[in-house]
Amino acid sequence: MKTTLLGAIFLLQFLHGVHAAEVDRLPSLAADFWAWRAQYAPFSGDDVNRFERPGGIRDWSSGAVEKRRADLAGFETRWKKIATSGWSIAQQVDYRLIGSALARVHWELEINPRWKRDPNFYLEQTLTAVTEALTVPGPYDEARSGEILTRIENIPAILESAKTNLTTTPAPFAGVAIQAMTDIRPRLQKMAKALQPATTVSETTLTSATDRAATALENFREYLQKQLPSLPTQTALGRDAYLFFLKNVALNPYTPEEMLAMGRQEWNRAVAFEAYEKNRNKDVPPLSLAKDIDGWVKDAAAKEALIRQFLDQRGILTVPSWLQHYTFRAMPAYLRALEGFTEIDDFTSPSRLTESCIRYVNEPSPNAGYFLRATAQDPRPLTVHEGIPGHYFQLCLSWKHEDPIRRHYYDSGANEGIGFYAEEMMLQAGLFDDSPHTREIIYNFMRLRALRVEVDVKLALGDFSLEQAAKYLEEKVPMDAATARGEAIAFSTGPGQAITYQIGKLQITKFLAEARLQQGEKFNLRAFHDFVWKNGNVPIALQRWEYLGVKNELNE
Repeated sequence: MKTTLLGAIFLLQFLHGVHAAEVDRLPSLAADFWAWRAQYAPFSGDDVNRFERPGGIRDWSSGAVEKRRADLAGFETRWKKIATSGWSIAQQVDYRLIGSALARVHWELEINPRWKRDPNFYLEQTLTAVTEALTVPGPYDEARSGEILTRIENIPAILESAKTNLTTTPAPFAGVAIQAMTDIRPRLQKMAKALQPATTVSETTLTSATDRAATALENFREYLQKQLPSLPTQTALGRDAYLFFLKNVALNPYTPEEMLAMGRQEWNRAVAFEAYEKNRNKDVPPLSLAKDIDGWVKDAAAKEALIRQFLDQRGILTVPSWLQHYTFRAMPAYLRALEGFTEIDDFTSPSRLTESCIRYVNEPSPNAGYFLRATAQDPRPLTVHEGIPGHYFQLCLSWKHEDPIRRHYYDSGANEGIGFYAEEMMLQAGLFDDSPHTREIIYNFMRLRALRVEVDVKLALGDFSLEQAAKYLEEKVPMDAATARGEAIAFSTGPGQAITYQIGKLQITKFLAEARLQQGEKFNLRAFHDFVWKNGNVPIALQRWEYLGVKNELNE
């Protein structure tokens, strides 16, 4: 009996040791993966998932891509060998996050290999990379100046690799890239001239590097123009690829058809609510545009402070004292020269949490694009989505998370879902009660985000061409042609991103309803939101599992 008991105790101790060892292996794998990812992740025009990178030369040669494939296979092998039996839900969520992150790399390299099929990918690895560096406010010290120069000097080599790698380019993608590089030399020259006084780089060095970059871009544009007549017209990845993204990367529980139905229903609701609001406000004087940038910046700062106060006093969300501010600033000339190659804002980063977020703006104008004009009428809709309580607020909370896996992981389905959810949540909470026409703006934003679902799904499945998608957005939102085309281009080349706003928001509202029913009178809105925002990089299906103990929306 004694021997049997000792054996059982030994077995339990052994199994506990195996369990602890398995748990310990995940943070080690995660640390190695995130360091690798920071070095090799592609640059993206999406500002939410910007990385803090170690800097230096980027290589997109065929050999470098093969090395990344081999590295990914190694990470996947390590991940699959980890046994999660007996883990807590929180630990299993972390395991799923690493699996999703690995699937995202597989998506980028194999399933949606933009490096093989999309010239715009190489504009992101070159011009977006430079522009992103310039969103961090200057003047630039020697280290930052050196990195900016390195990114400019890296452009010719990356574009040479592009000519070799691009073997399955659809003609519409090539046409978009050709158009984007129109007048690229004078734009780069304006950038360099305005930038040089803000850096430690000499005028001669910066001018020379910029000229070489401009020549490389012009040659790349000419190369694409020659290829254009022989390129295929089909842009869609197809259903199987789209389903891979939904199931393995986004951890999205819905089919394309379910999402189409959800998007249509939300579009109908947004149109109806906007109609009610317009009828209610027909005798209310229209909103006026900000008169100048200085007044706009001050107005945005004052309203941001009131939003923070509103969140706290209404018991909506905890606003930590360490959180800095979402601010507007006049766009510097060097950044304006490259406008269009990335989102022109700086959300800061995990190592810069003591700095305020900056949204760069140009002079307010009635002829400005869709979002900028709305923001010049009232900065709060943009502030709520992009700043507080939206992206900037959510990212800062996530970057402070005690769990390093959740600090580094990102998912637009959660990030953009929270940003969009915040808009209507703040409307229903009463933030815009003082401005009837601002409520109309919120409902019109809702129309756009609902339509994005249809555009994303139909572009991915081949039911829309790029031009059809742009025209559809222009007429149905409605919005200006330039913004509509820009949206369609982004959704066509990066399927799965445009659904994140509407589908993520619907997942959050469903999550809230379930929490309210499960907890009854004990439900606390602030506590719920604090959990969602803190874990805001985590897909909603995983948040729901951890918070409610409900697993039925996870793909097994």
